[in-house]
Amino acid sequence: MYYLGIDLGGTNIAAGLVDINGKIIHKGSIPTEKDRKHQEILRDMAMLARRITEDAGVSLKTIECIGVGSPGTPDLENGILIYNNNLGFRNVPIRAELQKYLPLPVYLDNDANCAALAEGLIGAAEGVEHSVTITLGTGIGSGVIINHKIYSGFNNAGVELGHMVTVAGGNLCTCGRKGCWEAYASATALIKQAQAAALENQDSLLLQLVNGDIKKITAKTSFDAAKQGDQVAKGVVQQYLRYLADGFCNIINIFQPEVLVIGGGISKQGDYLITSLQKIIEQEIYSREEIPATKLRLASLDNDAGIVGAALLGFTSEQRSALTIKKIPRNS
Repeated sequence: MYYLGIDLGGTNIAAGLVDINGKIIHKGSIPTEKDRKHQEILRDMAMLARRITEDAGVSLKTIECIGVGSPGTPDLENGILIYNNNLGFRNVPIRAELQKYLPLPVYLDNDANCAALAEGLIGAAEGVEHSVTITLGTGIGSGVIINHKIYSGFNNAGVELGHMVTVAGGNLCTCGRKGCWEAYASATALIKQAQAAALENQDSLLLQLVNGDIKKITAKTSFDAAKQGDQVAKGVVQQYLRYLADGFCNIINIFQPEVLVIGGGISKQGDYLITSLQKIIEQEIYSREEIPATKLRLASLDNDAGIVGAALLGFTSEQRSALTIKKIPRNS
């Protein structure tokens, strides 16, 4: 028994064949080429899934279903992506289009929800009932798991945590609002903060590490320069961590998850990131008394979380429960 998981992104489409234990058997990816018509994108998505299945030597008859994770707001019942800003999708019938090429049940959900489901069941939050997964990338992706289930509000549009305001009247966000957490704590925001600091301090290591080309500054550049003792970079990183911790404190105060999982490129900073954030959070959260505290953990499934989480959409409640009570060998 196998499941197909597809992670639809603005740059790439990744897909994988997943077994009943949540382990990826075979996977692949193709460019999205998002400026095309949705029919063309979804056709190529189906062909990728079919190719992966054939390469793995697996018959379509042994595949239970297809799960798709996509940015945006889904209609879970009808398999329609109502809105996706990055791809320009509006009311796209994902299920109907894929079933033109693959005669299988198709499930759809938000990509951040899928990543949270994977991390919650077999990843960094394995074994706990309540978790939140935050992905720090171009924007901020977020997913909430309550009692091992995805929570997304009555209309499946909830938990856009990157768009809670943390700085009133602050920087303009891509959503059109001012002061969103995403505008301050995403990897994109960190790059902008570092570039501004480098312009004001042109003898900083921030510029030296990129040979004077400010456009080459990445989120990693700030951490690298700070770890080498550059005072300007240290200031950038400290302010960024403060922005990040402010959002995490809000999330902990609201949800009190057992585990808060951090993914995305910023999470590559590892223990340095966790330790720094923990110090701020311990001082700022409301629940500072002697009660169990939320644990910060780094995402463990990396880029596979979207594929695995999408596949898990087709698991029954009993199958998901089985995953939470046994140790699963994770795909490397």
